Parts: sequence; C-alpha cells; structure tokens
Amino acid sequence: YGMYSLYFQKHKGWYSWILNTLVGFIYMFGFVMMTPQLFINYKLQSVAHLNWRTMTYKSINTFIDDLFAFVIKMPIMHRLACLRDDVIFFIFCYQRYKYKTDYTRVNEFGQCSEPTEEMLAE
Repeated sequence: YGMYSLYFQKHKGWYSWILNTLVGFIYMFGFVMMTPQLFINYKLQSVAHLNWRTMTYKSINTFIDDLFAFVIKMPIMHRLACLRDDVIFFIFCYQRYKYKTDYTRVNEFGQCSEPTEEMLAE
C-alpha cells in the first residue's frame, strides 16, 4: 500500500506519506488481529469459547463505529475499516448460528460440562 500511495496519490510531504502509510498499516493489522478467531471457530466447528458477553461488546462496538463513520466526516480509509469490522462481525454471527456449542469438548482447564461415557471411564 505504501508504494502504491507514493506512486499514485498526491501528498503534501514525506511526513504526510509516512503518516498515511502507518495508518494504513494499523487498519490492516486490526483486520489481521480479528481473523484468527474466525479460523479457530472454523477448525473446531464450535463457538464454545466465544461467550455472549464478548458478542454483545462486539455488536455494540460495530453499531457505534458504523454510526460515527457515516455521520461524521472522516477519511475513506476509516470508513473501509468500519466496513471490514462489519464483515468480520457478520461472519462471527453466522458462525454462532451454524456451529452450536459442543458441551462434550474439554476446555483449556480440563473441565467438561457434559462428559461422555468414555471420559468418565478414564
């Protein structure tokens, strides 16, 4: 992105280009930080580790970001970052709907809500 911006976009100076590139990196890093949870949910086919409190926080955060992104005048990159958050949130909601909580799976503390007969035999 930095080279594209340097070559095709007009900047006031080097400081402006560096600042714009760093902001783009931060937006990209935010996206990269959200995707591992999607991958974990997909691989485990479960959302047992994604509690409702976290989902409620994400939904409120997504709603407020969208509200301010379209009410307040701001750069297009920030609006795209809000759209990125919406896409990730809707994938979270879809995974919450599709993958039910597996109560027979042992969590990271070695505890299980509904142990199977094989687990009890051990």
